[in-house]
Amino acid sequence: MDFSSINITNISPKKRQRYMIFILIVVVIGIGFMVWYYFLSETPAPAFEPIRPIEIRINFSVLENSLLDELQLYDSISPFEGDFGRENPFIPY
Repeated sequence: MDFSSINITNISPKKRQRYMIFILIVVVIGIGFMVWYYFLSETPAPAFEPIRPIEIRINFSVLENSLLDELQLYDSISPFEGDFGRENPFIPY
């Protein structure tokens, strides 16, 4: 539907008032239905059941693997040497 052809400013004030009353009635009926459905209807609300926490078990036997003994610790990491990257990475090449 092409809404660009609808021009409300050229509608007479009486017709505009009818449209506004119609829109108001639809909104009031919609709000009334929502109030009735959520607050006044006889349907029971779903019971709240708290979620039980999941028991977490950590398998520490993985730390006994012989491959972990071969890993080396570094005291510090040396800073990068030389130029790397571009000064402004957002400009085109």
